[in-house]
Amino acid sequence: MNIDRILPVAKRHLLLANAIVWGAPGIKVLVTGIQSYIAIWPSKIIIWLAIGTVATIAVFNWMFSFFVKKYTKRILEFPEEKKSLLAFLPVKGWIMVIFFMCLGISLKFIPGVPTEFFASFYPGLGTALIVAGATFLANWTKDSAEQ
Repeated sequence: MNIDRILPVAKRHLLLANAIVWGAPGIKVLVTGIQSYIAIWPSKIIIWLAIGTVATIAVFNWMFSFFVKKYTKRILEFPEEKKSLLAFLPVKGWIMVIFFMCLGISLKFIPGVPTEFFASFYPGLGTALIVAGATFLANWTKDSAEQ
């Protein structure tokens, strides 16, 4: 069975699919992180949590920018003009996304994970995911304008 027959779309729309798959969870993760900040406000450690958030943003922006470039290049180099909507991620990418989504969801149910962790880590991760999604959206817009 040829996977390209499953939900075929113009290959440039795979960039839009990436924008949604990276950006939408980013919004949810960011909101969860902000709710965690609010839950512990005011606290004497807020400044340290803010520093942790900024560090998390920096690390994940650096890491996600690599994936955005790699996946954008991969999509635009497809020889076919139509690809399966499922092709917006390679198999390794699907495995990574599923693993990290399961990990993130599981963290919420593990007793003893402090609210401070979510307050520090989730806003940084969410922001970086939103930036990655916005970059995919910008790449989609740029490629659509060139068509």
